[in-house]
Amino acid sequence: MEKGDRPWGSYTVLEENRNYKIKRIEVSPGHRLSLQMHHHRSEHWIVVSGTAKVTCREREFIVNVNESTFIPMGTVHRLENPGIIPLTIIEVQSGEYLGEDDIVRLSDDYQRSGTQ
Repeated sequence: MEKGDRPWGSYTVLEENRNYKIKRIEVSPGHRLSLQMHHHRSEHWIVVSGTAKVTCREREFIVNVNESTFIPMGTVHRLENPGIIPLTIIEVQSGEYLGEDDIVRLSDDYQRSGTQ
């Protein structure tokens, strides 16, 4: 099982196939992922613990436990944890290419490479 630590928290790949990947993503309180987009995949996020603040295009909204949202391919988006407990989501990626190098970072709190 692939796992990765990130400045904002961690992820674990739960299942991977040719056209989909399922991850558990944990975001630490007060942290957020980069503002990003993907050329080759869409994402469906299901909140299982905590509260998610989601940016999708120019819209910001809250997604609570047992709620979900869909991020279409090519859409600028961000996931953040505005709460005081860890945020855990299940992410279902679908598309023809699911590599980690299909992340176009537009803004990043941690100055990681690839930020434009």
